[in-house]
Amino acid sequence: MGSTSAHGENSPDGLGRRDLIKRSAALGLIAVPTMSFLSACAAGGDESATKGGAPKGAVTKENPFGVAKGGKLDVVVFKGGFGDDYAKAWEAAFDKKWGTTSSHLGTQEITAKLQPRFNGGNPPDVVDDAGAQQIKLDVLAKGGQLADLAVLLDAPSLDDPAKKVRDTLIAGTVEQGTQGGKFVALNYVYTVFGLWYSGKLFKEKGWTPPKTWDEFLAVCTKAKEAGIGGLAHQGKFPYYINVVIMDLIAKKGGLDAMKAIDNLEPNAFEGSPVALAAVEAVYEVVEKGLLMPGTNGLTHTESQTAWNQYKAAFIPSGSWLENEQLKQTPDDFDMKFLPVPVLADSKLPFEAIRAGAGEPFIVPEKAANKAGGLEFLRSMLSREWSTIFAQQANSLTVVKDGVDPAVKLRPGTQSAVEALKGAGDNTFNYLYTEWYSEMGTEIENASNELMAQRIQPKEWIKRAQAAVDKAAKDPNAKNNRRS
Repeated sequence: MGSTSAHGENSPDGLGRRDLIKRSAALGLIAVPTMSFLSACAAGGDESATKGGAPKGAVTKENPFGVAKGGKLDVVVFKGGFGDDYAKAWEAAFDKKWGTTSSHLGTQEITAKLQPRFNGGNPPDVVDDAGAQQIKLDVLAKGGQLADLAVLLDAPSLDDPAKKVRDTLIAGTVEQGTQGGKFVALNYVYTVFGLWYSGKLFKEKGWTPPKTWDEFLAVCTKAKEAGIGGLAHQGKFPYYINVVIMDLIAKKGGLDAMKAIDNLEPNAFEGSPVALAAVEAVYEVVEKGLLMPGTNGLTHTESQTAWNQYKAAFIPSGSWLENEQLKQTPDDFDMKFLPVPVLADSKLPFEAIRAGAGEPFIVPEKAANKAGGLEFLRSMLSREWSTIFAQQANSLTVVKDGVDPAVKLRPGTQSAVEALKGAGDNTFNYLYTEWYSEMGTEIENASNELMAQRIQPKEWIKRAQAAVDKAAKDPNAKNNRRS
């Protein structure tokens, strides 16, 4: 998760893989010592498979990267909303097939645990680089720390060797994981973003889920009158409230307004009446006292738990929310997903949803068992492993039809899947958060100030545009372009 924003050809500008390699080399993004580099990529087995003493296996159709039997595999995953049981199940399956010995670390402290290993040249073989403490992908990419995953895209699919891996992925997956014209991150989870509410609370209060922003404010007002917060948000992590702001911009201004931000245009925010209307709409919630009291000072789990306790009508989040809040959610809560309601004269309908690939998995360039890391990612894109993920993590993956229909999803995730069907081709997804992490942080900081009423909407617009203008000066920016 037609004309969706994150949909596009498998490489930006329709470039072939060799063109990408040549262009990347010309820009100094990769070093190409000899033409043997290209043939090694095409064959799937290169010297990196033997780095760090990792043995090398024969390259065959069944073993496109030359995985050696009996080697070691070092896997680190972000243990957040999806837990890490799925990864342990994957590792067991991989070890059984390849005779490998996997080491596993599930952690939320990705940067603290892994930055020293990247700096020391001994990173893991597979990393789920996600969460609030992820190592920013654009920083790793600029440092030449990420393996080029084009070879993975061109490998045969495990389910149907007549198909390439790239042909089994939902549209937008490759674009989402591309940095500077190079595919370096497999965003594995098909994520849906928007607002969430309790079906039980709404039924009890006789509230109708809103479709317009005015209707949304009306429900928040009724909630306040009932002694309940209207909107809770994860105050210490303004990433979440930006889901609402950015969705309002995309819905009101259409895909062009979204692309203007991703493409760092000089009027992406400043001089954009659409952006100002979106920020003013969110600020109205603050001005009218419709926020859940104290939400600005809470972490994501604290606000979400208060929302689970019926202390607020709505909360913004991605579709990992249900799994993250399993222990805190009452059995009869009836979690429901709601697309962000629309402002007047919006170009996209209420049903439009921000949806696309999330949860980036990477293979470090200096991985000791790079071949094993690549094969692990190829296995993740099989129906078997995709179904394991759906069972263990209650979420869909980017593999087309990759989940066994017998898998029963929980109510919140099921409602997100239904909303996704209702959206049809009206899905969109921003890329600036992946391409320009510093810009993303600066916009989040502005939102933090806005929600605390320390700045007004016009000042937010000014700060957001300054972040865009700064990112536009990055020499790498010219390689990140949406058409």
